Amino acid sequence: MPTLLFGILLFLAPAVLNVEAFTPTLRLSLLTLIFIGTFGVPSLLIYYLYRSGYVKSLQMEELADRRIPYFLTALVYTGVTFLFAFRMEGISTLAPEIGVLLGSISLSILSVGLISLYWQISAHSVGISGVIGAIAAIIVKFGETDLMLVLALLIILAGLVASARLQLNAHNPAQISAGFAVGLLISVASVIWLV
Repeated sequence: MPTLLFGILLFLAPAVLNVEAFTPTLRLSLLTLIFIGTFGVPSLLIYYLYRSGYVKSLQMEELADRRIPYFLTALVYTGVTFLFAFRMEGISTLAPEIGVLLGSISLSILSVGLISLYWQISAHSVGISGVIGAIAAIIVKFGETDLMLVLALLIILAGLVASARLQLNAHNPAQISAGFAVGLLISVASVIWLV
């Protein structure tokens, strides 16, 4: 989901991130770094946990299987956030919004991990609703009406994701609704107050 969000923003609304002066190649390089940090590394960690026996299934159907992967993923996301917000001086100076958005995503994953200590919440719902919330808040705050079609497509995608999770009996409606609420709340608040 972070790759989807930043792909949309870097190429369809670069002014929001203050990267409109960046070449498409540089934007693609940033997107590649975000993909590696928010998908590649966590995927490898989860696969390692599975192969080591810490996680029984890659689908993480049991609540106990979700805890370590979510906290490790939150740790990786926090590291990526730190990299973009503080260590990559050119990016952190010119486009601090990238660090803010990555920080909100890290907070979302940490929230999923904390909730998963006691109750299974839909991380898929948190992710897709976080993208929806960020795009919707950007449309409202910055008047980026060119993103309206993207928002409509994301809402359709969210419905498909929720339907799939229900169809697979991976979650119940309460878990999906809670996931949507967490993702929307964190992303909208981050964009409205910090971007």
